[in-house]
Amino acid sequence: MILERAKVEAKAKEIEVRKSVEDEFGAALREQERKTRLIAQKEEATEERRRTIDKLYKEVSKLQKDVKEQQKRNEQRLLEAQSAIEKAAGMSAAEAEKVLLSQVEEKARLDAANIIRRAETEAKNEARRRANFIIAQATTRFASDFANERLINTIAISNEEYKGRIIGKEGRNIKTLENLLGVDIVIDDTPGAIVISSFNLYRRAIAARTLELLLQDGRIQPARIEEIYNGVKAQFEESLLEDGQNVAIDLGVSDLHPELARLVGRLKYRASYGQNALAHSIEVSRLAGVIAAELDGNEKLARRAGLLHDIGKASTQDQDGNHVTLGYDICKRFGESDVVLNAIMAHHGHEEPLTIESAAVCASDALSAARPGARRDVLEGYLKRVQELESIAVNKKGVTQAYAIAAGRELRVIVNANAIDDRETVLLGKEIASEIERKMQYPGEIKVNVIRELRVVEMAK
Repeated sequence: MILERAKVEAKAKEIEVRKSVEDEFGAALREQERKTRLIAQKEEATEERRRTIDKLYKEVSKLQKDVKEQQKRNEQRLLEAQSAIEKAAGMSAAEAEKVLLSQVEEKARLDAANIIRRAETEAKNEARRRANFIIAQATTRFASDFANERLINTIAISNEEYKGRIIGKEGRNIKTLENLLGVDIVIDDTPGAIVISSFNLYRRAIAARTLELLLQDGRIQPARIEEIYNGVKAQFEESLLEDGQNVAIDLGVSDLHPELARLVGRLKYRASYGQNALAHSIEVSRLAGVIAAELDGNEKLARRAGLLHDIGKASTQDQDGNHVTLGYDICKRFGESDVVLNAIMAHHGHEEPLTIESAAVCASDALSAARPGARRDVLEGYLKRVQELESIAVNKKGVTQAYAIAAGRELRVIVNANAIDDRETVLLGKEIASEIERKMQYPGEIKVNVIRELRVVEMAK
């Protein structure tokens, strides 16, 4: 019984194991079939792609062949067209290329010229605006007096008897005075006054002080005259150095050589067109300092150059030569900088200004000399100069009208637009300016403004 039961159980176990193996085998067989199908599908897809690639390759090859053929046809047509153009134009391709390049170059040159002209115009406008601003800044910060220098001094006397004593016996006193002082002493019927006349302000000042002391002393005779004169002259010589040093201190100009300081003080007794030379130098110094500061220059150096720019005028009455070269030699001898030397030479056009400070001095010198009231002109001389200025322009061909404006500082010229073109207008302006420089003498600058205007008037009826 036990054996049979064991056989039955073994048989059942065998059947179970066989079924399990058969199930696993079947599953493995199905998986293999599935993978086989996938492989077949991939191989089919790969074959389809290969066929597609072969087809595309054939199409690309055909297109490349067509492109080459089309390129050959285009090149042939281009050669035919080029040949036809050369025959029609009468020139080869190289010649046509040269002409084309020439035209392109000319157009580029004209475009560049227009750009440059526009840039120059903008730069000039900006420079003019900036210059006007700087000049306004400088002139509003400094104001000076009107010119009031003259060629005579009047000494008041309390008693008419002093006139006779000044003349002396047989005119000995007045001769001694005139010989020592270097001035003309005018004693006439004018009540209570003696007139001293001389173009030299220094000598005239010494003479006035000498006469005042003589009148106070009462002892008017040749020996006393010479004694008082020598004392006054020594005092004036001492005061020149002090005056120059005080001016330098006020302007912030340091380390000025004593001889230069003495010459600066002497400028107090020098005038040009009625404008005191020292007052002018102080004015130029202050204006130049402001202008240089506005332009980021050296303000102190500009003040120094402005103070010394006319230093030669202190020596022109004692030495031969113009004040520019005299001033240059004096300042060079006392070790002034190249900027100061350049400003001295440049302010009257002997050199070009090389620095901001030199240019500031030149501008300030023109401003100081040209401002209203700076210098005195006799009315007759002024009118004559204005008439001569206008006549120079009116006598030119094509000029219809000419006006001297801005106190003779500007000449406005109206020309006939039908008689003169733009190029001739430029030449006319230069010609008028050149003739003014040759024929006329004037302080500062004169602006020549030539206007050419074409007006067309038509009536609509």
